[in-house]
Amino acid sequence: MKSKTLSRIVRLHAVTAALCALAVPAMAQVTVADAWVRATVAQQKATGAFMQITAARGGKLVAASSPAAGVVEVHEMAMEGNVMRMRAIPALPLPAGKAVELKPGGYHVMLMDLKAPVPAGEPVRITLTVEGQDGKRETVEVSAPAKAMTPAAPAMHKH
Repeated sequence: MKSKTLSRIVRLHAVTAALCALAVPAMAQVTVADAWVRATVAQQKATGAFMQITAARGGKLVAASSPAAGVVEVHEMAMEGNVMRMRAIPALPLPAGKAVELKPGGYHVMLMDLKAPVPAGEPVRITLTVEGQDGKRETVEVSAPAKAMTPAAPAMHKH
């Protein structure tokens, strides 16, 4: 009798574990590599953050925030005729398993209304919000070191 009861309990635990596994939301499983922020000079009120973002199951980058800035937006830069244009975008697609590079002159995270200068070597905390293909949102905390702009690096746009 005890053996039947124990067997039922074991089966019940197995079924419960399987149902719990199915109930766990399928998150985008986002990884960030090579994150950095362009260091600023006194009086500069905006800078860019750059990185590689990979979402294992795909999704889209829908928001970003940082305690270092009053306004944080996902931007794209593109040539329109002979003019480089920059604009905020509502979302950046993240194809499943493929790294999307945010880099100077392309997609980037724009930090505006900076609360203080961002000196070279200092880390800047950024929170990314990614929406998976299932509509569920996940946040990823990033610590991006500030790097001084080199003469060869393209300058960021002004706001």
